[in-house]
Amino acid sequence: MRKLHFDNRFVRELPGESGGGDVPRAVEHAVYSLVDPVPMPAPTLLSWSPEAAALIDLDAGDIDAAFLDLFSGREPVEGAQPFAGNYGGHQFGHWAGQLGDGRAITLGEVVNAQGARWELQLKGSGRTPYSRGADGRAVLRSSLREYLCSEAMHHLGVPTTRALCLVGTGEQVVRDMFYDGHPQAEPGAIVCRMAPSLLRFGHFELPASRGDTRLLEQLVEFTIDRDFPELSGHGRARRAEWFTEICARTARMIAAWMRVGFVHGVMNTDNMSVLGLTIDYGPYGWIEPYDPDWTPNTTDAQRRRYRFGQQPNVAYWNLGCLAAALSPVVGDDEALQKGLQHYADTLERESRSSHARKLGLDQFRDDDLPLLQELHALMQQAQMDMTRTFRSLIDIDVRRPSMESLEGAFYDSALRAEYEEPLRNWLVRYAKRIDADALDADTRRQRMQAANPCYVPRNYLAHQAIERAEQGDLQTLENLLDVLRQPYVEQPGRDEYAARRPDWAAQRAGCSMLSCSS
Repeated sequence: MRKLHFDNRFVRELPGESGGGDVPRAVEHAVYSLVDPVPMPAPTLLSWSPEAAALIDLDAGDIDAAFLDLFSGREPVEGAQPFAGNYGGHQFGHWAGQLGDGRAITLGEVVNAQGARWELQLKGSGRTPYSRGADGRAVLRSSLREYLCSEAMHHLGVPTTRALCLVGTGEQVVRDMFYDGHPQAEPGAIVCRMAPSLLRFGHFELPASRGDTRLLEQLVEFTIDRDFPELSGHGRARRAEWFTEICARTARMIAAWMRVGFVHGVMNTDNMSVLGLTIDYGPYGWIEPYDPDWTPNTTDAQRRRYRFGQQPNVAYWNLGCLAAALSPVVGDDEALQKGLQHYADTLERESRSSHARKLGLDQFRDDDLPLLQELHALMQQAQMDMTRTFRSLIDIDVRRPSMESLEGAFYDSALRAEYEEPLRNWLVRYAKRIDADALDADTRRQRMQAANPCYVPRNYLAHQAIERAEQGDLQTLENLLDVLRQPYVEQPGRDEYAARRPDWAAQRAGCSMLSCSS
């Protein structure tokens, strides 16, 4: 892979540790440990993303044996400096101490022809000092889900890490999927994820928790210089401005999640990117029957801390943890509080913009809120599919609003009949509001089509792709990826990808709830 130009600034400019192998240990005064991927016995390339490959100047002609060697960890590459990151985090609201990359190894930082920097990381590539006794491996099930959703989110317009490729390792990995004492051997896999930076809130929390202000300050200055070069000023004022920018980016990401119905499932602070990117696709899910209290994570089934409707508040809480960690090097708690307020203000602005576009309005006014709240309540009571409901509103006849366009959104015919009258009444009020709006019909339709996806990577679709991939059939995955490249465009002959979740998938493992297990 001589086309890849590595410039490993993270390793070059920040303190790390070398030696010690993959023995679990506390790593202090260092933000990484040098460690090599473990060569896999019989790697095979299962899929790759042309769009992600283009970001590092690769195309179909580069997808060869050398590509597989690099992205399976089988052969070292000149210029790469593999490492595992050292960070901590709050998990489910509690400080968990040192965590780190337990099954992810960064190969290095590649700079493309345009000067853009991309960190390349292999997830599932073997043990590191942060594996805490685990095997550092990943299974095809979770790897395919991350690969699929990373690219789907990009095409949906949601800030996200990217996924370059999916590699089968040729070995079996034992996992207890639901922690119920029934472990099973599953095919192993590696996903290569990409981002300009994979730094998390937890990278800054860990040195702060240890009172290592010198390391914290060094990491903050490095991050601003490398990843936020647009910020002006210097010293503590620039650090406060940087935190405010993190807050704004996080708000834009959360607003995008809420717009498309994405539920992350495990919003621990070690799963929050300082670039405002969706990272760590674990037990994620997509709202199907609308329910703001739904979470896809079995680990969170009782408290539902990370449920769909709570995500904006959790992000604020996580930013508060980051603010507390940064306080010693910012030295201005009032400035940090202003940053948190900027999150709230940005989220409000972005959410109102999303509501306006989803409903086909020129502006989302204060008096539009009851209309939206009533729709959400009816969607929940009548168990209506979120994606299909909003997509169906595009076709409402303003002159003669009817239930006909909503037919494909219902999961229960009895509930449809029960709530038909209040839904009809809502449609009449909505049509009246649309008719009085400043947007013309064509502009309204275009705005709604661009805000309301027709296709999302529903869990049951991903599960079907996983089952067939485990049997050696990768065409189902490729077909699904192809559909999700244009999620806002109706694609003739592909109606099944836009269908609501089938009854058989409602309670099936992998289609409804998932665990944090890889």
